[in-house]
Amino acid sequence: MKLTQRVKMAWSIVRNDFKATAAGFEKWFFRGRSIFQGKSGGTLATNETIFAAVTRLSNSMASLPLKLYKDFTPVTSPTSDMIANAPNNNMTGFDFIRTMEVIRDTRGNAYALKMYDARYQVSSLLILDPAYVEPVVEQDTNELWYCVYGPKGQYYVHNLDMIHVKHIHGPGYKGINPIDVLANTVEFDKNVRQFTLDQLDTSIKASFILKMATNVSEDKKKEIYANFQQFYKENGGVLIQENGVEIDPIQRNFIDPKVFEVEKITKSRVAMVYNIPIFLLGETEGVSYASMEQLSLNYVTNTMVPIVRQYEQEFNRKLLTREERLRGLYYKFNVNALLRGDMKTRGEFYFKMMRSGGYKPNEIRALEELPPEQGGDKLFISGDLYPIDLPVNERKNRGKGVNNP
Repeated sequence: MKLTQRVKMAWSIVRNDFKATAAGFEKWFFRGRSIFQGKSGGTLATNETIFAAVTRLSNSMASLPLKLYKDFTPVTSPTSDMIANAPNNNMTGFDFIRTMEVIRDTRGNAYALKMYDARYQVSSLLILDPAYVEPVVEQDTNELWYCVYGPKGQYYVHNLDMIHVKHIHGPGYKGINPIDVLANTVEFDKNVRQFTLDQLDTSIKASFILKMATNVSEDKKKEIYANFQQFYKENGGVLIQENGVEIDPIQRNFIDPKVFEVEKITKSRVAMVYNIPIFLLGETEGVSYASMEQLSLNYVTNTMVPIVRQYEQEFNRKLLTREERLRGLYYKFNVNALLRGDMKTRGEFYFKMMRSGGYKPNEIRALEELPPEQGGDKLFISGDLYPIDLPVNERKNRGKGVNNP
């Protein structure tokens, strides 16, 4: 941002009587609770399918290794160490990413405020309750700000000081809440379950059909019914069928098979809204182990990659300066961590990559959490095997030397 733009923006802040952006946030309480606390439970705690979907997405995001790179090489900095290990005084890096993703998936938007130390370096990232944050655009500069509602009024934070990850949205900068999209599905599922419980309650009360002859008087019917009840009570449910009386048990299915069809519909709709394969929600009908790898690849490619890209661009834009980005620095999640196959598949992949000059031996060892070995920092190609920088004539001579000592 140019100096003239900064001056103009500062004047707009003074003119509109904006509050200080980040001072005293740690002491903010509103309506008896901290704006950093947020609300727990809700639909997430009462619907198993949505809980499973959000758990899958948040755990997948939090499990991905996050590193700062410079031209494909991992590097470290105080900020990268902060976000990977201790984004704030209360969270680990895993918990921070998972919490942000849970809030994004249940509220549509997740916000984390950048806090600075005395040297104006980012010292922590504090997660805000999205109920008290509203994106706004300054009318003169067209800059995006975030209006945070506090106990003494409104505080405005510039977009570069706020990490904001969200679901898809239309005009504006606020993501759509997936729970709102699923409101009808959740209500339908709830009503079907309640109807099933009501049926179960009535089915327990009526268990037998007692048949009598048509010429039995009313007094005789009452006597037979009373004897039936007394005999059933005294003999622990064992009945003796006499002449002129038929006793048929009522066959009851305590769980209506159609309830499972409703659950399939619910799982299908939740999977569509969260853009995840339905087999990840426990619906494995028609899924075989042969197709699992392809389905997992579909989950990573179509579900995780867009989410990961959003986090990466937020971190790159707001945790790195333009000069740092021009020097080749960037944050990156290692999505390959979700695609690691079994031991046989990994072995074949590493074998092909090393023989074709794709991986160095030490790079393969690093992927398998093994220490580097001397001589493992060269690329090899099959031949069988030469260092990739060895001239062709030396390869042939070396081959002759081996065959003809």
